[in-house]
Amino acid sequence: MVKIIGVRFRNVGKIYYFNPKSFQMKPGDHVIVETARGVEYGTVVLGPKEVEDKQVVQPLKDVIRMATQKDDAKEESNRKKEKEAYQVCVKKIRAHQLEMKLIDVEYTFDNNKILFYFTADGRIDFRELVKDLAAIFKTRIELRQIGVRDETKILGGIGICGRPLCCHTYLSEFAPVSIKMAKEQNLSLNPTKISGVCGRLMCCLKNEQETYEYLNKQLPNIGDQVMTPEGIKGEVQSVNVLRQLVKVIMDVNDEKEIREYKVEELKFRSRGCCRKEKMKLSKEEQKMMKELE
Repeated sequence: MVKIIGVRFRNVGKIYYFNPKSFQMKPGDHVIVETARGVEYGTVVLGPKEVEDKQVVQPLKDVIRMATQKDDAKEESNRKKEKEAYQVCVKKIRAHQLEMKLIDVEYTFDNNKILFYFTADGRIDFRELVKDLAAIFKTRIELRQIGVRDETKILGGIGICGRPLCCHTYLSEFAPVSIKMAKEQNLSLNPTKISGVCGRLMCCLKNEQETYEYLNKQLPNIGDQVMTPEGIKGEVQSVNVLRQLVKVIMDVNDEKEIREYKVEELKFRSRGCCRKEKMKLSKEEQKMMKELE
């Protein structure tokens, strides 16, 4: 077992492990640590605890010190300089007529490097831009191209649910999301209804996937033959996954009748193994999946 603390450097960024040594700290405290990029200012999000060795990437770096008021002031100063650097870079991008969109600027704590995050449709030759920025800021410059998901995570916004975006508020990393999840949850496969602000599949499709998989295994498929409590054979017309209700079409006195039953009241052959076959995507759905993922 190894004693660690979890530190985050940017809003809802990835959590990194460090050795707390003998420092007494709690979530919300600020610390100075050494990273691959140099000395950094971070926020403790996981208090001291022990984890298994395999969960830690060795070598585990130490916490240098608890952040002082001077460190806090420097970090605040860096945030102000980032806004100024953003405006300068936007002007230079326009001057060089580059097809790129600047998203964010980040100063390392020791001011040893400035990172500029941008999006673009393809590859961008920004060598002249880097030269100009290096001449202005007199430090190392790094331009990093990011995807639309990362852009949305940085900028934030409001989702179709009316709440702040999950990726901007609490998701440290993006979980894999597929069009099959939307199909499993009986959602409309209309791209405008299952896509997030970023234009990709909504991350929240992952949240309830395990529950839907479990509930779907208890239900028959549409079109399956079932036996009702009255001893009448019928065909499944529709299912309500969350309420675990099944609508059945059956012949009663030579007439077609639809009745709704709780799934436990029906007898049917388990089709859990066949449900995966039904979940196979059509060519159109496969094409949609490639566009959204």
